[in-house]
Amino acid sequence: MRDISTGESSILDRIWILAVWTFVGFFILNLIGVVGAVLVDSFATRWLGTWLPTGFTWHWYLDAWQEFQLGKILTVTFEVVGAVVLISGVLGVPAAYALSRRDFPGKQAVMLLFLLPLLVPPMTIGIPLATVLYRFGVGGTIWGVILANLVPSLPFVILITIPFIDQIDQRVEAAARVFGANTFKLFVYVLMPLLTPGILAALLLVLVRTIAMFELTFLTSGPTSQTLVVALYYAVDAAGVRAGQSVDAMAMIYMATTLIWLLIALRFVNPTQIVGRQATPAGHDA
Repeated sequence: MRDISTGESSILDRIWILAVWTFVGFFILNLIGVVGAVLVDSFATRWLGTWLPTGFTWHWYLDAWQEFQLGKILTVTFEVVGAVVLISGVLGVPAAYALSRRDFPGKQAVMLLFLLPLLVPPMTIGIPLATVLYRFGVGGTIWGVILANLVPSLPFVILITIPFIDQIDQRVEAAARVFGANTFKLFVYVLMPLLTPGILAALLLVLVRTIAMFELTFLTSGPTSQTLVVALYYAVDAAGVRAGQSVDAMAMIYMATTLIWLLIALRFVNPTQIVGRQATPAGHDA
């Protein structure tokens, strides 16, 4: 009986593994097909009813750069992303330290409040947020886009940085104070070097997240404050006016920009690193 049940379990395991790999392969194949079709069409001179285009050209990328003013849009995108990353780091890291090291009434409620912008769909908070920003004359400007993107980015930095702070032994801080370090020196010379992996993890993920943030940027941007993802939406909306290959070329530029920053982020951040560091303090105490 044991041999029979073991054999049946082995067969079921193999079927399950085969089903999982089949699904993964099907997903990857479809992803490659979609991206490949857009990539080929962005270089195609004409592609109608054939397996491959009749010819290839680079001029769709030049047309997209000129028609959509991609130079200006990329500048605005990097200004928004840079400001969001910088402000999120300057405000988020000290806030994370305070939440990690201090216990106070209502702390759990505060943590829940930080979670809400990450759990609620962006469109849900985007509409009232845009209404407030336009009422104060900030909507439609680059600062309105920055403030809107800070709403989910700042809690994101805080929640990612807290586990990295929790793993630092408080006796290290006490020793630094014994040797005469004030709060500023403690933070700059002791905590910052230890928190560098966590800060890089948070800021680089915020960077990639902000580049891809459509809803909040779309609702709060104006003609001179569009980021690349919003400009791509307008390009797709005007696909009947402009050549489809030009729109596909713009989509590839957006994809390449996001992929480059994502690769940079993965160069410094291990996706399992955050989970591992969250579990470290508990395991150490045990």
